[in-house]
Amino acid sequence: MALTQSIPVVDLAAFTSGDAASKAAFVEQLGKAYEEVGFVAVKNHGISDDLIAKLYKYVQLFFTLPADIKRSYEIPELAGQRGYTSFGKEHAKGYDAPDLKEFFQFGQTVEDEDPISNEYPPNVAVKEIPAFSPTFYDAYRAFEKSGKALLQAIALYLGLDEHYFDEYIHNGNSILRAIHYPPITQEPASAIRAEQHEDINLITLLVGASADGLQILDKQDNWVPVTSLPEQIVVNVGDMLQRLTNNRLKSTTHRVVNPPRDMWHTSRFSIPFFLHPKSEMPLNALESCVTEDNPLAYEPITAGEYLDERLREIGLKK
Repeated sequence: MALTQSIPVVDLAAFTSGDAASKAAFVEQLGKAYEEVGFVAVKNHGISDDLIAKLYKYVQLFFTLPADIKRSYEIPELAGQRGYTSFGKEHAKGYDAPDLKEFFQFGQTVEDEDPISNEYPPNVAVKEIPAFSPTFYDAYRAFEKSGKALLQAIALYLGLDEHYFDEYIHNGNSILRAIHYPPITQEPASAIRAEQHEDINLITLLVGASADGLQILDKQDNWVPVTSLPEQIVVNVGDMLQRLTNNRLKSTTHRVVNPPRDMWHTSRFSIPFFLHPKSEMPLNALESCVTEDNPLAYEPITAGEYLDERLREIGLKK
């Protein structure tokens, strides 16, 4: 995404197909960016333009379906983790006002004999759009592959084995979420479409939104707009990685603001991939990240326990 100077751009090809020197340089660049900013733009990320275009096409088709059809794909007992979540159900942690959005979530498909499949509800197929689920599946796998490479680089930066995260994210609890912010039809109570928050997961991969509006909070407490470039994705650190690294890598605060008044009649679509590990992954702070200058900040917890806690805080789980 074409960003202001405060958000670095990294080239994933330097890590996945470069020589040892360019791989090491990428690791250093990515790690430093996550320590200092918390967001990077990634080019050569491996998710094809064609796949992204198809994904947006079917997402937009879904959200134009009649409300009663969309609601038929809402399964309250799944706490928004699969299928449709209607407008105004979710709010940011610490805020009562609901975010001005509706969304659809697609999760892991376990294809080996891993018993973890019992933990995951099946994905919700949209019968009105036959290509919807296959496209989401392809995109999910592409995001997973890119995310795995980025986590390998992060592992090296943290002095861990390159494949430290691999076992935890294989058949992990990642979510591909398609969000629709509908047109604004009356004077809004707030200038914010999605209130400031941090993501729950390890890292979030966001493929260019259909409109501007995303802002991140920099270290000087300034809101910096993040504007999309088609060939890049934005990847930020989530709270799980922040806990694991005892705040060495910071989970970045971000929000979505309303468009200018002359654009109120337009919808905004956004498709983040929330990369989660398996629920049993311990998020206990890495020993190397606990020092005299950076004392232990968090109690031990597993990824599953932490996710459950956060889903209650944002109103998706009762």
